[in-house]
Amino acid sequence: MTARKPTIDDVARLSGLARATVSRVLNDGPNVSERSRTRVLEAVATLGYQVNLQARYLAGGRNRSVLLILASDTESEPNSYYQSALEIGALRVCMQTGMELVTHTLQQTRDDVTARLVELVEDSRCSGVILTPPFSDRVDLIAGLKQTGTVIVRISPAADEPGGIPGVGMDDEAAGHALARYLIALGHRRFGFIQGLAEHLSAEQRYRGALRALGEAGLDEGAMRAERGNFTFKAGVDLLPALVERADPPTAIICANDDTAVGALFAAHRAGIDVPGDLSLASFDDTPVSALVWPPLTTVHQPIQRMSARAVQIIAEALTAGGPVATGAERLPFSIVERGSVAPAR
Repeated sequence: MTARKPTIDDVARLSGLARATVSRVLNDGPNVSERSRTRVLEAVATLGYQVNLQARYLAGGRNRSVLLILASDTESEPNSYYQSALEIGALRVCMQTGMELVTHTLQQTRDDVTARLVELVEDSRCSGVILTPPFSDRVDLIAGLKQTGTVIVRISPAADEPGGIPGVGMDDEAAGHALARYLIALGHRRFGFIQGLAEHLSAEQRYRGALRALGEAGLDEGAMRAERGNFTFKAGVDLLPALVERADPPTAIICANDDTAVGALFAAHRAGIDVPGDLSLASFDDTPVSALVWPPLTTVHQPIQRMSARAVQIIAEALTAGGPVATGAERLPFSIVERGSVAPAR
């Protein structure tokens, strides 16, 4: 008789911990105390337990791949650093867990985007899908993917999904609120805001958070003038003049992301506007370019790599445990990076 190989349930019983906790330890996940981690590792050593990744995936008729789905827009250039940061974070955890990352870019305006994505998942037999904005808030698309049985994780979801699909991101509304409060504390009372694409709901929350901060400071809606952009350098170049060429121009402009802010900074230099003497500029993401321009940009640091890394961990935990172990949206911390593009209002 061949001795039965120990299972994750055996490890859970011997360690006295929940199966989900054991799964987090085995997949190097967060929110595990050092004591629990030690107990799991001691149980693993005692039992001689080994994770058979290949058998786990093949048992479900799936391979070891994770699909990272990025959005494209034929009318604008991609936000290259945001996408590459997501890939880097996901790749690191894929290497640790024995999985493979496959990146697909889909045009977000396609009428058949749901059918196309379902086809990709079924053809690839992947073990998990990571959806980035705006796909992470597309209820119809998520409903279609649920039918495939693959694990779904959403990047920067604007809200919890009714089915409990897990997500990872920062609190964008709180980030917008914090950035506006920071500018208000410096004496700014007239603002501009260059928004991103309307269907990117998490970015829209940044604008709503800024409006909430203005309201709390006793400023009416007229204190904020907004222009609709698309997260690109060109949007900043084209839209900054519309905000500053008025009788009462803003003393501070917030941009939906760093690429837009760099374009706005370029337009300000070209128009002879002193940044930050005459105009303060602030944005979101803290991409490398934000520290390379002059003056360097004050921006909200968004943990992009950590977001995609955690998404892969959630997929790995679900596969190890034989079912989802995370639900709802996890919020990672953000911070304001103070640099030279912001100064007190004159």
